[in-house]
Amino acid sequence: MKLVLDTNVLVAAFVAHGACSDLLEHAIHHHEVVWSRPLISELRDVLRRKFQQRDTDVRQALALLTARFTLVAAVALAMPVCRDPDDDAVLATALTGGCAAIVTGDQDLLILDPFMGIRVLTPAAFWPWEAGPEALNPH
Repeated sequence: MKLVLDTNVLVAAFVAHGACSDLLEHAIHHHEVVWSRPLISELRDVLRRKFQQRDTDVRQALALLTARFTLVAAVALAMPVCRDPDDDAVLATALTGGCAAIVTGDQDLLILDPFMGIRVLTPAAFWPWEAGPEALNPH
């Protein structure tokens, strides 16, 4: 299945090894992760500016993801949806990529669930959703 992992999930995967790094590894091995140039730029900026990561480390992280993610040329939304244009870029990437879900910790995105048929899930909510209803209601 195709997924977008929002920048906050990717940052958490690189900065604090835990639930988000497990999710990233799982998504790389079992799904098609989609991203776009605006998401790459945002990740680069956040890692450098907010987390003071060295340029070498940022380049290595981006190279790792670029080798495993599918790059799409996101078509901008017809009208703004979110107050933050970066969030609209996430939505546009998911729409352009034909994604089933966006995984994020951003409340401005989470309140949109579902967005035009795309689930918008927290990392914790992703696991039971991926497992499907039969995992939630075993017989």
